[in-house]
Amino acid sequence: MQLTYDDDNIFSKILRGDIPCFKVYEDEHTLAFMDVMPQTPGHTLVVPKESAITLYDLSDEATLACMRTVKIVGQAVQKALAINGSTVFQHNGEEAGQTVPHIHFHVLPGSLFGIKGHASGMAEPEALQTMADSIKAFIDGE
Repeated sequence: MQLTYDDDNIFSKILRGDIPCFKVYEDEHTLAFMDVMPQTPGHTLVVPKESAITLYDLSDEATLACMRTVKIVGQAVQKALAINGSTVFQHNGEEAGQTVPHIHFHVLPGSLFGIKGHASGMAEPEALQTMADSIKAFIDGE
């Protein structure tokens, strides 16, 4: 059963500018920002500007744009944290663990060991801004 896209989901509101975010990167197709409930320091989200709930609903053009942004942001996250590894993941549907009904990719720096549970606590805004600035410094063109 196909769900109907809800224009009032949190990521849609962020994309419209109704809710602020700690922006790391933006282009015409995507936006990357700090997760306010990070599982690790540097936990960054990449969302397409296209309205879609899952990867399977997303256009090919938007899918390719997301992967390009994931690559740019992932490399910057690793440089900003001076690490040589990260995990990228994405959930499709509530049964798979998707908590926001707008497709998004997670970039988690470092080891899977020690990662906090999803949405287990809010980060301090100052820490998010500092991390976002550090990551942005490693993205070409910034």
